[in-house]
Amino acid sequence: MYVASALELRDGDRERLRAVTRSTTASAGLVQRARIVLLAADGVSNTEIAVRTGSTRPTVLKWRDRYERAGIGGLGDLPRPGRAPEIDEVAVLAETLADKGKPPPELGVTHWSSRLLAARLGISFATVARIWRKWNIQPHRIETFKFSTDRACHDFCVSQR
Repeated sequence: MYVASALELRDGDRERLRAVTRSTTASAGLVQRARIVLLAADGVSNTEIAVRTGSTRPTVLKWRDRYERAGIGGLGDLPRPGRAPEIDEVAVLAETLADKGKPPPELGVTHWSSRLLAARLGISFATVARIWRKWNIQPHRIETFKFSTDRACHDFCVSQR
């Protein structure tokens, strides 16, 4: 049975790869790739690396090859095929936050919902929700706290002081 030779790491890469495997902010894919390269550098067989990392032998071969060709930079994600997104995030944000974040009065609602804004802009509600999550926009929380105009509530609050 053929066992691949140990992968030769570039100067300083072992510590950088170990740091990636311990990182809490690195993507899971990048951490797995760093583990694959470290195990390959330790002379572990490709089949054993696949078992230990929960991947496949072709995946191990791919990342060994990518590291040999491009170093640590080669472990990152390449651009994906397909068309670029055509949704203008700025337009969605501008419409959401226009007029202090309130929808037009004719809609009869107090704040935007992703479905309502999506219908107005002609895009999917999931796209609106994704953009709001990305920019941490919460239309239901745009208004500030308001004191009640209810006299009974006012009298109760004053008596509690």
